[in-house]
Amino acid sequence: MLKVRRIELLAPAKNLECGIEAINHGADAVYIGAPKFSARAAAGNTLDDIKALAEYAHLYNAKVYVALNTILSDKELKDAGKLIWQLYGEAKIDALIIQDMGITMLDLPPIALHASTQMDNRGVEKVKFLERAGFRQIVLPRELTIDEIGEIASQVNTPLEVFVHGALCVCYSGQCYLSEALSGRSANKGACAQYCRLPYTLVDAEGEEIIAKKHFLSMKDFNLSENLEELLEAGVTSLKIEGRLKDVSYVKNVVAYYRRRLDEIFKKHPQYQKASSGSSIYTFEPDLEKSFNRGFTKYFLNGRDKDIWSLDSPKSVGEPIGKITDITTKFIKINTTHKINNGDGLCFFNNKKELEGVHVNRVEGELIYPSVLPNIKKGTSVYRNHNHEFEKLLSKKSAERKIEVTIDINELPFGYSLQITDEDDNYAVLNFEYEKQIAQKDQTDNIYNNLSKTGTTIFKVAQVNINRSYSWFIPASVLSEWRRLLTDKLVSVRNIRYRQDIVLHKQTSHAFPVKNITYLGNVMNDRSRKFYVQHQSHISQLAFERQPQKDVLLMFTRHCIKQSLGWCPKEKGSKHHPYKEPFFLIYNNTRLQLAFDCKICEMKIYNTSLSDK
Repeated sequence: MLKVRRIELLAPAKNLECGIEAINHGADAVYIGAPKFSARAAAGNTLDDIKALAEYAHLYNAKVYVALNTILSDKELKDAGKLIWQLYGEAKIDALIIQDMGITMLDLPPIALHASTQMDNRGVEKVKFLERAGFRQIVLPRELTIDEIGEIASQVNTPLEVFVHGALCVCYSGQCYLSEALSGRSANKGACAQYCRLPYTLVDAEGEEIIAKKHFLSMKDFNLSENLEELLEAGVTSLKIEGRLKDVSYVKNVVAYYRRRLDEIFKKHPQYQKASSGSSIYTFEPDLEKSFNRGFTKYFLNGRDKDIWSLDSPKSVGEPIGKITDITTKFIKINTTHKINNGDGLCFFNNKKELEGVHVNRVEGELIYPSVLPNIKKGTSVYRNHNHEFEKLLSKKSAERKIEVTIDINELPFGYSLQITDEDDNYAVLNFEYEKQIAQKDQTDNIYNNLSKTGTTIFKVAQVNINRSYSWFIPASVLSEWRRLLTDKLVSVRNIRYRQDIVLHKQTSHAFPVKNITYLGNVMNDRSRKFYVQHQSHISQLAFERQPQKDVLLMFTRHCIKQSLGWCPKEKGSKHHPYKEPFFLIYNNTRLQLAFDCKICEMKIYNTSLSDK
């Protein structure tokens, strides 16, 4: 017998509007920031908004997860405990995404806990530990290969969640202390200053400049839209889109694109099913290149690749549209198959390899008149990072999500009985007293048409079954009122039947895979410390944010500058560089030392800024 797996498309929500549109455009679940304590401090939401989102999502059997995934002080932990009860009891959310193990030591409601990628869930042993500790979903790091994902999935039963799209942190999540060390803005507390997106100059041990003012730590954006089937076969259950700081048009476009890709896979493979109800119809053609992107990469999914960084710019490049064929003092011409529109934003890399942008004032045939004529040469590649017409489409209602229903109308001695049944086998029945009168002409079309008009409701009538002894006359206004009462009752039934998962939390004491917990363990509060002690580990250092360490590793990453420059000593065909190591990255007063652990293919970064010595 075929074992069916319900697959979840998980979308980001900066706010209530983004969350609702994520559901409308096909998301099975949405994750949104708590009022405070989320890893995107700028994307907090009120309890009322989260409640409204959950009410809307649950109509479609979609879920709402709240990110409360920062490390917490003792006082913050106490406040978080109160907030969690409100999120579960009042807002009716489905799960909490956490980083701080101190939360597991609180008096919690029976809410599902998801292990954030901020926990650094890289290895099999860590994931197995979290499974035994009671986590109901575990978010894997973006850096894993498909084989590593498959190896983890083969040894656990807990659903695994992976990122498939969006921005990439160069460092393993939860293990970056660069922002905290240099500016006091902790990534582990949701306030990252994004030092990885700055332009650095690479120098060697003798101060010789190797490459100036490039974005050595800025990654391209993740895009695994062509690898979804591969991920499902590896054992992944939840496919996550990054973007809790992205605007609503980004959410609409990206969610719709991935929804379509998944639905195509489900048609071929019946062992996979959608995790929520209803289907979406769009007024636009989803296109990932038309939303914010720094260029795309599969990162390490299929092994180490050189072209994973956005070296020249951390800004959105957008879609490639063609090359400059002519330029005058008034207009430019581009060899392109794309239609350029008034209001578009175009960009290109200038002779310094810096990204420049121009605004299109008007288009006359092949002639493009920008607001300011760029200093650009023939043959230069041009990109569009703002598609005015596409954004205009997305600024309006761009999707409708409907749940299929069947309506049956049957005769009763005193009137009629109507039943509505949805695709999830929920149903509602209403009986109406009504005096029967034989119609002068057949009423089949009248009954069918009026019972099929579900308008702004969440339903789409797929079938109307009319069972009667004669062609009785029923006015259109009466049928419309019956239909309205019937759909209203079915909405109530769906609300009543939706249930949050009930998870009874038990204290555990099995051994944590790391025996000595250093600052890398992010132990910020006393309950977190007790958790690790209870799980047979020793705390030698508290969190960096609570007890700053000197001369320690601030970032480590699978991205390797030497490898990306073609200088990897382990790869065939790599060149031997003429520079003296160690290398340094310099930006104003910031001076970062690079170390390369070739045995495990990791690059490590230390702060050697003189101002911090």
